[in-house]
Parts: sequence; structure tokens; C-alpha cells
Amino acid sequence: MLSITLGMEGDATGIENIYLRGTLIGLNKHELKRLVEEVTEFSELGNYIHMPMRTYSTGMMMRIAFGISTSITADIVLMDEWLSVGDTDFAEKAELRLQKLVDQAKILVIASHNSGLIEKMCNRVMHLEHGKIVSHHTINT
Repeated sequence: MLSITLGMEGDATGIENIYLRGTLIGLNKHELKRLVEEVTEFSELGNYIHMPMRTYSTGMMMRIAFGISTSITADIVLMDEWLSVGDTDFAEKAELRLQKLVDQAKILVIASHNSGLIEKMCNRVMHLEHGKIVSHHTINT
């Protein structure tokens, strides 16, 4: 989750980018078909999904990238801040999807300045300054 648009190609359509990213993460033909269906529905882009991504707004591109990145179950999730994408309605849908991804993971590593988020999501905290651990503690859950 560190760079959710990694590997996306501006001249390729949304569908082609879903296939491209799915292939890069090692999905087979059956899994790719499911991914395309799932991300197409989740992104709510309609026929824009068949247009080149260079014609998309940033929000449209983020919908596809987020849909792909959160469609894979992972044992370990690495995040730099909590992701929020889209307008209010889509952001609520995305929040639920991201929470589900995190809940299914065995390990979440998140870098954030948001202490409320850290206390809500984490059971161990390390405070870093200039790459050095200056404090660490366990959060009682």
C-alpha cells in the first residue's frame, strides 16, 4: 500500500491496467477475470473504465488503483498513512474496504503522525526520529 499506482500505464485503459497490475502481482487467468469484475464494479467508473487512464482525473485513477490494491488478501500490510480516496460516498465505501483488508492481515505496519489512528489500529508503537527508535511501547487493547 506504499505506492498504489505503481506499474500503471497512462496510455492503457482502466481494464488493461487492472490486467497489468494483476499480472504483476502473480494472479492467474481465473483470478485476473475476478479482479477485473471486482475493481470495475468497485470503482464505479462505468464506461470510463475502457478509456486511457491519461484521460482520468486523479480521483478516477485512485479509484482503480485503490480497488486493485485492496482486492488482494495479504498477511502483511505496509502503509504510509491511512488511505482516503474519492468523494464522501466513495470514501466511506473505501474506508470499509481498507478496514476489511487490515482486519484480514496478520501484521499491519503503518507510518503515521496521527496518534489517534495509531492507538486505534496498533498494539505496538515505535516512535522514530531521524531513523532511530526513541521510544516504544505496547498499547493495551
